[in-house]
Amino acid sequence: MSTDRRSFLRQSSALLLAPSLTGLVACSKEPGRTASPERAPVRHAGIGEGGYGALVEAGPELALPPGFTYTVVSRSGQAMTDGILTPGAFDGMAAFALANGNVRLIRNHENRDLPFTARLKGAPETAYDTRAGACVSSLELQLADDGTPRLVRDFISLNGTSINCAGGPTPWGSWLTCEETTSGKQMGWEQEHGYIFEIPATAERAVQPVPLKAMGRFVHEAVAVDPETGIVYETEDRQICGFYRFLPNERGVLQAGGTLQMLAITGRENYDTADGQHVGEELPVHWVEIGNPDPGALWGEDNNVYAQGFTLGGARFSRLEGCWYGDRSIYFHATNGGDARLGQVWRYRPGSTASDGGTLTLVFESPSADVLNAPDNIAVSPRGGIVICEDNTTPFVRGLTRDGAIFDVAKNIANPTEFAGACFSPDGRILFVNIMGSTVDAGADQGMTLAIRGPWEKGAL
Repeated sequence: MSTDRRSFLRQSSALLLAPSLTGLVACSKEPGRTASPERAPVRHAGIGEGGYGALVEAGPELALPPGFTYTVVSRSGQAMTDGILTPGAFDGMAAFALANGNVRLIRNHENRDLPFTARLKGAPETAYDTRAGACVSSLELQLADDGTPRLVRDFISLNGTSINCAGGPTPWGSWLTCEETTSGKQMGWEQEHGYIFEIPATAERAVQPVPLKAMGRFVHEAVAVDPETGIVYETEDRQICGFYRFLPNERGVLQAGGTLQMLAITGRENYDTADGQHVGEELPVHWVEIGNPDPGALWGEDNNVYAQGFTLGGARFSRLEGCWYGDRSIYFHATNGGDARLGQVWRYRPGSTASDGGTLTLVFESPSADVLNAPDNIAVSPRGGIVICEDNTTPFVRGLTRDGAIFDVAKNIANPTEFAGACFSPDGRILFVNIMGSTVDAGADQGMTLAIRGPWEKGAL
């Protein structure tokens, strides 16, 4: 490993570490607390309890708690440094520390235009598929002493991909971007899609796209990497789906291949997590191996990888989306999970030995839309709380304290598109978040990246 690479890992480590979140589970086991999620009282965190207070209009785009401000650092349609107009459909994102003291944001663009109408972003010679309109962009920001961000430069860093939804940062200093589709040549594309691609955070121009086929071809959403083991955890955004992990042959070198597995609940084949769950109940886990992670023709068969795991006893989830590492655990959302079908927050904690598959625990379930409605992207804050982006037409960013109380962080008043890409700056001062905007080039809703500043230290985030 080069000196520069070691330095980068040290600078980026704050992104992946957070205080203990074990209280999220412990709170559900307090004496007298009902185990049934539909009857469990929902606790709202006010000022002094982890929350920041009622939201007030802070500008034309956001409502925020008192004392918080924001800056729009990027909008779709604006010319980037490389001369390309900033694409729309802002989605998953992560922040990295650069060696010069600036911050690198790497951002997905979930374009959903069809082949023959999609517009390629970037140069054809760097495109994975010249008929595909999705891509990834990279931004460099300089932060003033008060945290005010200034855009230094921005450019396309991966192009010619399809429906780049979420992804996740790695502890070795890169961004993994995920295609939320299994479309391919049968539908008119030049290439098969449904893969994960890797972009170094230090890249200063578009990288050559290399599909990481051993990590699976399915309707990808997000990934999270355990820095202690290098294992990559993956979510799948289908109504019926699985939760996966990728065991790399060589730690930190995903192109060297590895083994894809799907989570199963020990002693309960084909366990259905969608309803009837108990907050705080620890479910023992084992993993079943996916024999063919890269199935060929997938016309109408985007469940091929899931079906392999389910046949071996794998567990069933309902639309897995956001995924993030924190406190030796992987936290992830089931967007349509729960008795009310409004969302669940799950925690997977790996086992302490090679033979121990770990445990799965439900840490929060929404009983009503005004509490939490369709949780999508997720992040763990430097102070140990959980940031939740909602996926609906009147979206909020919500926060979850370490003892399981929920509160509002932001409301989108700019347009009726979802929040996405929440992540903190490496120093913890700024919450970056995207308003998605339209997912087709002809759409009217503008995508934007915002930087939220304020007294985060006074609450859970």
